[in-house]
Amino acid sequence: MGSLYSEYLSPSKVLEHYNYTKETLDTQETTSRWVALVIIVLICFTIVVENLMVLIAVARNSKFHSAMYLFLGNLAASDLLTGVAFVANTLLSGPVTLGLTPLEWFAREGSAFITLSASVFSLLAIAIERHVAIAKVKLYGSDKSCRMLLLIVASWLISLVLGGLPILGWNCLGHLEACSTVLPLYTKHYVLCVVTIFSVILLAIVALYIRIYCVVRSSHVDVTGPQTLALLKTVTIVLGVFIVCWLPAFSILLLDYACPVRSCPVLYKAHYFFAFATLNSLLNPVIYTWRSRDLRREVLRPLQCCRRAAGVQGRRGGTPGHRLLPLRSSSSLERGTHMPTSPTFLEGNTMV
Repeated sequence: MGSLYSEYLSPSKVLEHYNYTKETLDTQETTSRWVALVIIVLICFTIVVENLMVLIAVARNSKFHSAMYLFLGNLAASDLLTGVAFVANTLLSGPVTLGLTPLEWFAREGSAFITLSASVFSLLAIAIERHVAIAKVKLYGSDKSCRMLLLIVASWLISLVLGGLPILGWNCLGHLEACSTVLPLYTKHYVLCVVTIFSVILLAIVALYIRIYCVVRSSHVDVTGPQTLALLKTVTIVLGVFIVCWLPAFSILLLDYACPVRSCPVLYKAHYFFAFATLNSLLNPVIYTWRSRDLRREVLRPLQCCRRAAGVQGRRGGTPGHRLLPLRSSSSLERGTHMPTSPTFLEGNTMV
């Protein structure tokens, strides 16, 4: 065991494993690689910004402190970290990979597996919450917030364990014949185990949603209302997009398990499948804000404040006759009340 962990800092182990599993090694910096790198970095930056805005909106507005939105916030957190992990993975790939130690390689790949695990468990938590909301099951009890927090913490702990198994010893260092082609320091059995766990969880989630829709369609069951149905449609779309984005990556990993070394050239293009899967983290915030008017208003509020502040700055010291009028909050608009919360400007009869 000591000799195994001593190899974690060896600068030649990664090269040895890539030479065994790959027909050719990516050792040159090309223009196309730099272009792809810039595009990926921009996409990941967008992922981080989008999901950060969703997290800020959920944290700032008490309206979104329900179980459903807290679990969506947890999914946004995992998507945000996915963007960070993927950009780190990209910057440390190509020729840089061959200079990594096994410890650095495990950290690079493990972070991606951890965020993927967190996303899957977040989807499971959302499905359970929707089943609770629709079927009127008393799951949380009086200490609802505490149990939700425990569920979120448990999902991240399990994700850390799953992503950290290779660095704890479940890897193919010293056993080249057991190595994955796509992930040359991971054993094929570990890759198969993780994909199987994720697939089983996703099938369970699909079964839960089928059960929920059966309850909704039952004529003798009183459904809670249109807002609940709208949320149900939203999370169903999120689940569908996740499956569409990640199914090619899961398929390539299953093919990796079945193929002997250097017998399936498509495995050398696996990075395209993982790049496509990362689009899921880009699309999720778009789905939230597209489907929820309240969340869209809250997410876009910082941009509106910046635009309003720019307008105020541009008019400062300008023409007289500008005067402040109160602007109703979003909740006031929905209730039809007139509670002033923030100022805006009037110039003549035009509100700015």
